[in-house]
Amino acid sequence: MKVKARIMDEAAMLRSITRISHEILERNGGTEDLVLVGIRRRGAPIASMIAQNISRIEGVEPPPVATLDITFYRDDLTTVADQPQIKRSEIPFPIEGKTVVLVDDVIYTGRTTRSAMDALMDLGRPRRIQLAVLIDRGHRELPIRPDYVGKNVPTARSERVGVRMRDIDGDMSVVLYEE
Repeated sequence: MKVKARIMDEAAMLRSITRISHEILERNGGTEDLVLVGIRRRGAPIASMIAQNISRIEGVEPPPVATLDITFYRDDLTTVADQPQIKRSEIPFPIEGKTVVLVDDVIYTGRTTRSAMDALMDLGRPRRIQLAVLIDRGHRELPIRPDYVGKNVPTARSERVGVRMRDIDGDMSVVLYEE
């Protein structure tokens, strides 16, 4: 795949994540019973960044943050790999009765989000689930819509959006790839 366009640099990503943090606070009236759950892999560091922003903005402890691995919940598990890499979900707090903000890097068909909601429901019954994504690229196959979006990026199905996070990739950027 070759790079077609650079969609966001680090500064643009940080601005979007800060805006999402403010929107979460506004919609929920603060941090009471608020938890953030990042979808492994790149949703997790974004969730941590949102929690730190919320802490800074409100002058309170950051809301609890967890990491969710949805591998076993995927409806395409057999097509992903012969031996999928399973990582542990790290949710060290109850989600029962909480407002869970599910965080992911990119929303495309909605299937990852559906899998994540299935996984969450196996852990308890949240009061509500909200969805925050850095990039919404369209092409939904399921009736799922994010509550918080960093940037809408219309794409062709043949294109791919790549989100790079400092902790994982060594830098921060969002690029559009062409096959």
